[in-house]
Amino acid sequence: MKLHMISLGCDKNRVDSEKMLSNLLEKYPGSEVTDDPAEADIAIINTCSFIGPAKEESINTIIETGEYKKTGNLKKLIVAGCLVERYRDEIRKELPEVDEVMSVHDYVDRLDTQMARVENQDNYTAYLKIAEGCDKYCTYCIIPRLRGHYRSVPMEHLIREAESLAENGTKELILVAQETTLYGTDLYHKKALPELLNRLSEIQGIEWIRILYCYPEEITDELIDTIRQNPKVLHYLDIPIQHASDRILANMHRRTRESEIRERIEKLRREIPDIALRTTLITGFPGETDEDFELLKKFVTEMRFDRLGCFPYSKEEGTLAADMKPQVPEKVKQQRQDEIMRLQQTIAFEKAEEQIGRTLRVIITAYDPETNEYICRSYMDCPDIDSVVYVNAGKFANKISGDMIQCTITGADGYDLIGELA
Repeated sequence: MKLHMISLGCDKNRVDSEKMLSNLLEKYPGSEVTDDPAEADIAIINTCSFIGPAKEESINTIIETGEYKKTGNLKKLIVAGCLVERYRDEIRKELPEVDEVMSVHDYVDRLDTQMARVENQDNYTAYLKIAEGCDKYCTYCIIPRLRGHYRSVPMEHLIREAESLAENGTKELILVAQETTLYGTDLYHKKALPELLNRLSEIQGIEWIRILYCYPEEITDELIDTIRQNPKVLHYLDIPIQHASDRILANMHRRTRESEIRERIEKLRREIPDIALRTTLITGFPGETDEDFELLKKFVTEMRFDRLGCFPYSKEEGTLAADMKPQVPEKVKQQRQDEIMRLQQTIAFEKAEEQIGRTLRVIITAYDPETNEYICRSYMDCPDIDSVVYVNAGKFANKISGDMIQCTITGADGYDLIGELA
């Protein structure tokens, strides 16, 4: 039996997919995983339906994969994840190529305490999902309805899972959840992320720990101290703020206002001067005026985030924002997104130039024989979403992916850095 897994959407889905695939290998002894859907007997698609484009991608992927029942060996197509949670009946009715559906609630809590995973080839980096669900109920977000209330994974389960990953070669752990900063509040009645970070850092083989999805209002002094003092916890923080207009933030049901966000950012940079901060923004939220947008641009200009992503608002059925008036025209949403990204590009290019002369520890992700360069990531770079560092491999290119090296930054190429072995 050959199994093929397609994981769409967020990194949390990716963790679920790796665990689902492990379950299937156990269910069908002697089976193997194939990257080629044409060879597969069973294909599993772990879908996303967070916003409109994600739903479209999920549906198109189901249809495309289903074609292998005609042109390949495919005998069974299983669809799992958030799309099933929202549209189970519609999938059964409109997509006859689907043989079986599994919603998030059919499997996620069981998977979260499972250690066995089938990892991808880049096993030196692994995502560790520390919680499921969300209790924030932001007005634009469907996640609480899809994934349920906030549920932390017990710490001992996470420690054992991380130990297993380390034994299989993982050096970098990336902590993910809908919100990592609230970890432990349901189980231990306190914010236990600092304790978890310290426990994970004791695991032999783990060298880097990266934290994503930290809501600004939940970033405590204890967490800042842990990031500053623990040498394995990277000076990198992902803080999704979504906007800077107090009026828009209130309508989004966000818990912070612009002055509070500024205070958190200023404290982080004061306590950890070399910290790299990433954020995400939404343009065109219902009711966003030209004045609101100007406030957002001013905030981006002054805060100078190291990394920033911006997305046009997606109207999602089942959310409070979907019924808010007035809805901003699609063209205006896109224009505002483009403007923010042009503004951030200038900032990012300037920040890249500022890195020249620094010596950084980087992890190798690939080697380009044509240019004799290692393609690497620094502590400032999360996989797939951030920049890379191109390092001249020198006379003897004897390093492999997953190795960590020291390099001196000698130049910048747009968002990316250029370096020499130190």
